[in-house]
Amino acid sequence: QVQLVESGGGLVQPGGSLKLSCAASGGSFSVYGMAWFRQAPGKDRELVAFIGWSGPYTTYGDSVKGRFTISRDNAKNTVYLQMNSLKPEDTAVYYCNVLISRSGVQFGYWGQGTQVTVSS
Repeated sequence: QVQLVESGGGLVQPGGSLKLSCAASGGSFSVYGMAWFRQAPGKDRELVAFIGWSGPYTTYGDSVKGRFTISRDNAKNTVYLQMNSLKPEDTAVYYCNVLISRSGVQFGYWGQGTQVTVSS
């Protein structure tokens, strides 16, 4: 069973920064890519950023472009999200997602979520 362990969430003032981490472990698999999603109260879960394990190819949600940076450590099967210039509207539960390949079949797994609160 693949497990994703997230860390780095917390409370930060507007304009501040946080860095989230998510590590995948628990089996024999190849990572295709990892992503961060977030879900704010009353809203649907939305894509924040994605990074491929080969390339790397990255994509960002429009609301975070220029402020957030996704990166990865292939050897550790770990993805990071550096969040700068945080705004109150960034407040949400942030979820890590990994897309893996096992025996030629792709699977997606979710982390437990970590709360990010931007408030003064």
